[in-house]
Amino acid sequence: MNTLTTSPKRILFILIVSSLSLAFSANVKAQDTASTDGLEFTDIPTAADSLAAAKAKQKTDTVKKTEVAKTAVSAPKEAKQTLWQIFIAGFLGGLVAVSMPCIYPMLPLTVSFFTKKAGSRVKGITQSMIYGLSIIIIYVLLGMLVTLIFGADALNALSTNGIFNFFFFLLLVVFGISFLGAFEITLPSSLANKLDESSNKNGLAGIFFMAATLVVVSFSCTGPIIGSLLIDAASKGARLGPAIGMFGFSLALALPFTLFALFPSALKSLPKSGGWLNSIKVVLGFLELAFALKFLSNVDLAYHWDWFDREVFLSLWIAIFLLMGLYLIGKIKFSHDSDLPHLSAPRALIAIVVFAFVAYMVPGLWGAPLKSISAFLPPPATQDFYLSDNAGQAAPVAAQQLSVGEKKYAELFKRVRIKGIDSWYDYDQALLVSKQLKKPIMIDFTGWNCVNCRKMETDVWEDPAVFKRLRDEYVLLQLYVDEKTALKPSEVYISDFSGKKITTLGAKWLDLEGKRFGANAQPYYVLLDSDGNLMNDANGKQIQPSGADFNIESYIKFLDSGIAAYKNKK
Repeated sequence: MNTLTTSPKRILFILIVSSLSLAFSANVKAQDTASTDGLEFTDIPTAADSLAAAKAKQKTDTVKKTEVAKTAVSAPKEAKQTLWQIFIAGFLGGLVAVSMPCIYPMLPLTVSFFTKKAGSRVKGITQSMIYGLSIIIIYVLLGMLVTLIFGADALNALSTNGIFNFFFFLLLVVFGISFLGAFEITLPSSLANKLDESSNKNGLAGIFFMAATLVVVSFSCTGPIIGSLLIDAASKGARLGPAIGMFGFSLALALPFTLFALFPSALKSLPKSGGWLNSIKVVLGFLELAFALKFLSNVDLAYHWDWFDREVFLSLWIAIFLLMGLYLIGKIKFSHDSDLPHLSAPRALIAIVVFAFVAYMVPGLWGAPLKSISAFLPPPATQDFYLSDNAGQAAPVAAQQLSVGEKKYAELFKRVRIKGIDSWYDYDQALLVSKQLKKPIMIDFTGWNCVNCRKMETDVWEDPAVFKRLRDEYVLLQLYVDEKTALKPSEVYISDFSGKKITTLGAKWLDLEGKRFGANAQPYYVLLDSDGNLMNDANGKQIQPSGADFNIESYIKFLDSGIAAYKNKK
């Protein structure tokens, strides 16, 4: 559910650290990235499965005219993109791991071992390739083990499950503190000794155990990176996510050993080991602490704790990145750091970027939108004072004079309310509002922890042209598919789509999304008339629902098509 189609958080920050690694290396040569407890998800593993189930239901049930389109609508094709994102994040994480002090110094030693022990260059290359392949196999098996332990359904539940999110928060805090040098996370030394003994065997088994020894010995450096990648991959709900993430990670980790075996003379161009390796580790520690806050924010939103507001989140991020910048310029030093006699040009440039990022975040404390990081922040409605051209614009007065009773569930969603827009949170009530206001409905299938949902709301919906259409031309119906509020006993039902017992408000809306529109992704925008029917455009074609669309012009065309269709239908 929580997929990030653009600028994924893991990829963004790992890219930053990758550039850090390259910059530090250059300097050394000169001087030295919707289910909860009580929320039952519908079984919609793929769009094809959803469509097949919907078609099967059509054969046995009498389908209302309002539901004719549900088999024609396919879910956004996000699964493949998500797997690619997980792979890229894993690959970049592997590149960062290579620059860790537990692995980098082993590059020339391992390559030299193979080239000398083999007796011939061809045999040495072959053995190093087997060594690299063994590393890949070990890490991929680790990723598959995560899926087997938790199961595909459980992985899909991780993105919004409060217990797991809080556990991930604590885990990342531990990882971060470890990278800052407080302690080292290591596997039992007895395991490393046994593997090292097994690596003395001849043949493929010896090479495999030698790779296993590297994995175990380097765990103090790679463990937090691996843990972060597995957490991110698992929380995206992809069945193969952990295995794909570990494949990308291990591929990047194994490549240098193989490439330097092919071109051993290139080892001479490698920068020497030194304090720069630990500097990368410390920077990663700061980033791990920053990542941890996102998981804590997820729990706060989903469980309505109402204390981890946007300004609290920003204050902590500002403090973390300010400390990172001070560390880079040598004003802060940890016990395991070497002396920094002078500030190198690459290090200074990176520090400038970090300090600029801190300066960029400061206005956010007074409500500046901060669109480049808005997807990671708590919703704007949690801000005590929010600067926005749209925030002060009241919703149409007519919306306050409707005879539809008290707005249902409004109190639950006050922290994510779109300021200036009179949003609704119940499907049946929105139909009544639409008939009275004579406006079409836009359903926003969304979630508390949906990153793309927040990005759409801040980057697209706050555009004046988009905002005006949503405020004046539509009845905005926001359905949170991961809301944990229990349904009244009289409202609990068995889904005729999935066969599951629907007990929570979020499960009800997720069931609606799957049953009516054959989708289970968020955000997912559906344009309906006052009777709940999908509408046809000027060419007679049905207006298909839309996923996240960060192209404002394209999104305006989508909204305009619904407005025109509703007016023509009247």
